[in-house]
Amino acid sequence: MTRPVMSPDPESGKNDISNPLDNPLDAVRVSSAGAPLTTNQGVRVDDTDNSLTVGERGPSLLEDFHLREKITHFDHERIPERVVHARGFGAHGYFEPTVSMADYTVADFLAEPGRRTPVFVRFSTVVGSRGSADTVRDVRGFAVKFYTREGNFDLVGNNMPVFFIQDGIKFPDFVHAVKPEPHNEVPQASTAHDTLWDFVSLTPESMHMMMWALSDRAIPRSYRMMQGFGVHTFRLVGPQGRSHFVKFHWKPVLGTHSLVWDEAQKLAGKDPDFNRRDLWEAIEAGHPAEYELGVQLVPEQDASAFDFDLLDPTKIIPEETVPVRTIGKLTLNRNTDNFFAETEQVAFHIGNLVRGIDVTDDPLLQARMFSYLDTQLIRLGGPNFHELPVNRSHVEIHNNQRDGYGRQRIDTGRASYHPSSLDGGGATPAGADNGGYQHHPEHLVGNKIRKRPDSFADHYSQATLFWNSMSEPERQHIVDAAVFELGKVATTEIRERMVEHFNHVDHEFAVRVAEGLGTPSPAGPVRANHGRGSPALSQDNTAKDSVRTRRVAVLAADGLDGETLTTVKAGLTDAGASVDVVAAHGGAVATDAGGQASVDRIASTVASVMYDAVLVPGGEPAVQELLGEGDAIHFVNEAFKHGKALAAVGAGVELFRRAQLSPVRLAADGEGLVVDAGVVTTGQGASVSSGGDGRDQFLAAFVAAVAAHRHWQRANVPVPA
Repeated sequence: MTRPVMSPDPESGKNDISNPLDNPLDAVRVSSAGAPLTTNQGVRVDDTDNSLTVGERGPSLLEDFHLREKITHFDHERIPERVVHARGFGAHGYFEPTVSMADYTVADFLAEPGRRTPVFVRFSTVVGSRGSADTVRDVRGFAVKFYTREGNFDLVGNNMPVFFIQDGIKFPDFVHAVKPEPHNEVPQASTAHDTLWDFVSLTPESMHMMMWALSDRAIPRSYRMMQGFGVHTFRLVGPQGRSHFVKFHWKPVLGTHSLVWDEAQKLAGKDPDFNRRDLWEAIEAGHPAEYELGVQLVPEQDASAFDFDLLDPTKIIPEETVPVRTIGKLTLNRNTDNFFAETEQVAFHIGNLVRGIDVTDDPLLQARMFSYLDTQLIRLGGPNFHELPVNRSHVEIHNNQRDGYGRQRIDTGRASYHPSSLDGGGATPAGADNGGYQHHPEHLVGNKIRKRPDSFADHYSQATLFWNSMSEPERQHIVDAAVFELGKVATTEIRERMVEHFNHVDHEFAVRVAEGLGTPSPAGPVRANHGRGSPALSQDNTAKDSVRTRRVAVLAADGLDGETLTTVKAGLTDAGASVDVVAAHGGAVATDAGGQASVDRIASTVASVMYDAVLVPGGEPAVQELLGEGDAIHFVNEAFKHGKALAAVGAGVELFRRAQLSPVRLAADGEGLVVDAGVVTTGQGASVSSGGDGRDQFLAAFVAAVAAHRHWQRANVPVPA
């Protein structure tokens, strides 16, 4: 049919269509409100929440055309950016076993302590686009590609040990809900909007993961201070075919530390590359990122001994129930040469397995086995992405695959098939006795159904476990995050549904969130809090014994105490910290003895949120100048508000008084060392610039304050920042 011609509206200057009902877009505008769900072929779907499996706990079936269509469409929705985990940063290094795992798995790279396996690791945020900020509240990817002597093994995990959903068929729904809303593409890289919380409020299985996402784990201080998890229960297969279920853990040597929310938001504007810059600069400075690999092992016959299902990806095994055994160490010591060629083109696939490591019937894991490979096909242009340098196995490849987009090798000979009598028989299967991969021969019986097992039905107990495990400051952060997130939700019913879900987790938690939102508080608990906790889940119990790679800002101006600066800077550097002298101008500042101190950063280019601690070294002229700079006072106020370590010497204490830190005790004139709530001060006349006990005590106190990461005891002290 003929479409109307668009002509300018003489009054508005805009294009108009003479017959608006015949708008060409009307034919493709569709509302699905209340409509039956169908496949792309128009077939009505009876269930879109459960994959087709062999029995309730069996593997997913390849014939599940709805699962494949749904995930295939989802995997191909973004070109060329990754649909999820688009913003990432990677580095090279090696993995080294510290004990032999030969009794538990025939995986060669885990067999010999001390033997190094090359790796490439990509860290990422999940929700945002490639151009989003590093410090948003989000899950972080922690994907490791091992280039083993038996082929590539990819451990593709996150910095949280559980996930939002139990079955991979729900992954497109979750990601559609968490992404910017489709009508206006807002908000970017944020979960604080209606569609995500609508989905979550209707999906109780998400409750445990949401507790993690609302916690400090969602805003890590550094990729180098972030735990990683394999998420799923995998399987280790030993020499005699004996099977153990296994959970993989990466634990940072520097401890697990986080930002605070106000700091994270400011960093998104001040330095959106904060986490990637931190990793790059640390490696360039010779400080590798280090993680211990730990495993939780459960003999397969003991899998039913728990009060949850090991195949449920929304559950953890508490470390107090099954301890994490350290088996190796990961070291990242080399930055990429080309971000695109390596970090962007790296292709992880959870199905990249080596013998001795196998998957289980976890329905989320089963769907990921299909999804990852399918995603790479569209993102990297065809089936030969494994030949890109960063993806290439260190083992020579021999198979009968030829042609396709992006082919980078030239295969000689005529035989591209098996069996063959040409070319010496070509590549032939190795067989089990010659190192061939064997799937664990699991016995399976069941009907083809779409149904989750009853053992997956408890959605609140481990969310409660997480809440019980937190310190009071961590609980307050979860409450504050929930109020922030739900405070951005416009739909009242969604907020109220979430408060009801939180009441299933813990009554006090729900009441505190409801009070913050101004919504009705639940009258009483829906279920009793079981009282169980796992101290290992609290970041208060992480390592706090090192200042290695911590960043300290020194506020400087002309006339500063140069000897104190030199002494303290040397002591901090010897302890592994990095120190920046920050001044209103570049070049150098004059010291009180007529010398000069180089300026590392101009004050207008940095902020306190980029540092872990602040030092004011003293010198009366310098302090007087700083007292006249509102930005210097704000720098101190903001660092204090965020619980960071602060130190001042002599006249520098006056800047702390002007910054209204007086609720914390500060050293008076003539007084020696005073340490209160992470604030380290010495009065006028107390020397820290020469050898002796004064210097050593000051340095020891400041280093300990920085290593503690945060000082929550002053969280309620009001400061104007």
